[in-house]
Amino acid sequence: MIKRLALLAAAMLLGGCNAEKPAPGTHVLTYASPYPPTHPFGLADQEWMKWVSQRSGGRIAFKPYWSGALLSSDMSMEEIRHGIADIGLITPIYSRGGAHLLRGQAAFYGGVKDIPDQVTVYDCLAARFPAFGHELEGLHVLAVQGGNFPGVLTINRPIRTLADFRGLRLRAQTDAIDVLKQLGADPVNMPMGEVYSALAKGVIDGVVAPADTIRSLHFAEVAKHFTTIRFSRGAYPARAMSDRAWKRLPPDLQQIMVEGKPRWEAALNRELLKAEAAGIKYGKEEGISFSDLTPAEQQRFDGLYNQDARDQAVRLKSVGIDALPIYEEAQRLLAQPQVQCPKGPTP
Repeated sequence: MIKRLALLAAAMLLGGCNAEKPAPGTHVLTYASPYPPTHPFGLADQEWMKWVSQRSGGRIAFKPYWSGALLSSDMSMEEIRHGIADIGLITPIYSRGGAHLLRGQAAFYGGVKDIPDQVTVYDCLAARFPAFGHELEGLHVLAVQGGNFPGVLTINRPIRTLADFRGLRLRAQTDAIDVLKQLGADPVNMPMGEVYSALAKGVIDGVVAPADTIRSLHFAEVAKHFTTIRFSRGAYPARAMSDRAWKRLPPDLQQIMVEGKPRWEAALNRELLKAEAAGIKYGKEEGISFSDLTPAEQQRFDGLYNQDARDQAVRLKSVGIDALPIYEEAQRLLAQPQVQCPKGPTP
């Protein structure tokens, strides 16, 4: 790991030798993402960068590194902490260690209605429970990301009932793995960037993913069936700045970063919804078949999913995290007619 960080840091320095010299007083911040600039995430990231540059009167500029040139999926939090880039797209849900709660809490959002509610619930939980901050030590969160609700994209046969999961090897996010096992599937967790190849080679039979991936990740080329089973999913911190880069900024520029959080999140929301609509349209044009679970099957799945989420919260006790109150608070927030954080001091 240390050797890899050193090599990447050297590459950044060499790349900077040929860069245009910034104007005096300009803070040039490097930004890294495993996605290309044309991906919905990349489009939202660029919108945020433009806003920050304009809001700062040009005192902040960005040097982006796209498509995994600097940042990996499974070590992104450590890479940002160590200064491989000043700011980056972090994926705690794929982290190899040190993010047990950030991964697990993504399952606690059963019944969530939309992306803004995902982000609001995360912010409420992170403000109330210090364990979130412990796992994010050395990082300043600049944006929390929700997401379109996943369905299941398969290669050879559609899923029309829960019994159809039996025997399928599926890429799935961590919070869905146990419930899929209960249904007889063989779930695996891998970064989304590796899924296309795994589908094309037949290493997996399908992927739990939202419909936007049909187009944005070219899954229509390697799979032919999409089932709109609803996996309730949560939000997680997805854009962060290293503490050392944060401290280099004067207070007024730090405040701009704080003000930019809801703007970045709104841009992500817009791009994700646009991508979902485009993915469904493109999938139909490319011959993807779309199926729905019956309401009864969806209700049964929701029950399994929520019980498994509670079980996951209890199991986190084994790594020293009392997550059951976090799960219960998430469910309490989602039971409100309108999701709002409690006012006044937290209990």
